Amino acid sequence: YYVKNNHEAIIVPAIFDMVQIELENRNPGPNRRSGVSIFSSRIKCGECGSWYGSKVWHSTSKYRRTIYQCNRKYDKDNHCLTPHLDEETIKTLFISAVNKLLADRDEILGNFELIKATVFDTADLENEQAELQNEIEVIAGMIQQAIENAQFALDQEEYQKRYNGLVDRFDLAKARHTAVTNEITDKQTRLSTINAFLETLTKQDNLLTEFDEKLWCSLVDYATVYDKDNVRFIFKDGTVIQA
Repeated sequence: YYVKNNHEAIIVPAIFDMVQIELENRNPGPNRRSGVSIFSSRIKCGECGSWYGSKVWHSTSKYRRTIYQCNRKYDKDNHCLTPHLDEETIKTLFISAVNKLLADRDEILGNFELIKATVFDTADLENEQAELQNEIEVIAGMIQQAIENAQFALDQEEYQKRYNGLVDRFDLAKARHTAVTNEITDKQTRLSTINAFLETLTKQDNLLTEFDEKLWCSLVDYATVYDKDNVRFIFKDGTVIQA
């Protein structure tokens, strides 16, 4: 995976962030909520990390236009110097970034195949998940048995100690089971998202000459603005490209 900067490739660690499930307002077509831009929550300030929001300039004149700027740009305790972007600029930058992405398509596909079997393998996690589930069920049975035998326990202190120990074991096993399950789900979700990304990338035969809303929604995770000459697109496979 690469950061493309002035046509020079700098190798950076693969970025496999938790891929966000697409919100309704990010979906192309008529199902997107009226009045919500596809650029909402997709552009981030490189200075403070806040999202860019839309602002209407000259709303009552013929010069009316929509721009995007850091939502904290004019906060009392904050004054980000990152520039605003209008929609045409965003679209032009996207076209540039996607065309650079397409130029490296074969390498991106090859790199993914190299890491796919290790980064997204869940076999060991699934085995641990099954073992933990079995342990949870066994401990739950032991706790139930202890409760049923409590009325016959002569040494209540010893009983309470044993009961507390079983509950602690149950809680530890349950917490680990939840963590493992979440990790499995995370890997499967990321793999599904990246596969969809690569499928879209593979089907794109030609370089872009105009903005494509569907490609924006299917390829881009978000873009980060550092200054007017440094806008970086983070694609859904983790590739970072400076437009």
